[in-house]
Amino acid sequence: MKVTVVGAGAVGASCAEYIAIKNFASEVVLVDIKPKFAEGKAMDLMQTASLNGFDTQIIGSTNDYSKTAGSDIAVITSGIPRKPGMTREELIGINAGIVQSVAKEVVNTSPNVILIIVSNPMDTMTYLVHRTTELPKNKIIGMGGALDSARFKYRLAEALQCPSSDIDGMVIGGHSDKGMVPLTRLATRNSVRVSEFLSEERLERVLEDTKVGGATLTSMLGTSAWYAPGAAVSALVQSIACNQRKVFPCSSFLDGEYDLYDLCLGVPVILGKNGIEEIIQINLTDQEIDQLRSSAEGVKATNSLLKN
Repeated sequence: MKVTVVGAGAVGASCAEYIAIKNFASEVVLVDIKPKFAEGKAMDLMQTASLNGFDTQIIGSTNDYSKTAGSDIAVITSGIPRKPGMTREELIGINAGIVQSVAKEVVNTSPNVILIIVSNPMDTMTYLVHRTTELPKNKIIGMGGALDSARFKYRLAEALQCPSSDIDGMVIGGHSDKGMVPLTRLATRNSVRVSEFLSEERLERVLEDTKVGGATLTSMLGTSAWYAPGAAVSALVQSIACNQRKVFPCSSFLDGEYDLYDLCLGVPVILGKNGIEEIIQINLTDQEIDQLRSSAEGVKATNSLLKN
């Protein structure tokens, strides 16, 4: 199993580290445009191999995509990170050109690759890759929902004062502060609805804290987060590489699912060896459907900026 990670910054390096530590990939290739940067990150990570007990080979490449040839999975983290006060949508002018170029390079050397898009605005970047490559839709996946759901579960565990391992919950919709739809109604603690433990007011606060999860960290760190995004990506990669068929909410191209068309949006999917094995259509309330449609309209508005 060969995995490429494009972008050796904090998020990309975290992806590579978590993938290597899980020890399911034979090789991870880090690619970056900055001279010797990816090579340095790869060497630093390889020097942890004996300490962390992994056998995965990590190599770095300065913009040489020939080293990525034959990749089974490629993760695209390229682009500028979000800065304090900047929305994901404001990133589109710069990141669209970067992501389109990178996706073309990866597919040229690995025509059967499965792509995982991390670059923001993530739903729009995922849609862009759909429109500018010839890969089938099951092989293009946006990461956002997996990360948003992890942040949702963190906030629920915080409110319940319990371990995160007790919590199950999901966020669908767009990967943006206004577009997320945390499904508080379906969230559980060991199969018991969290609404049995928390008041409506406390659940509403969990919902709002989840929606601004990325912005909260950006204001604290001065840049985008990297540990949780890296962990989210590694979980998706492992489910595909090991054919685990786990369920994650991922940005997927919709062609009638949830009565939505011609956009990429976060919905629950089964991830296996073919990428998206199935899009799961869960029963939503009228309110949740309205929220999902509103989120879709926001994503489509951002997609329209690609024309410029």
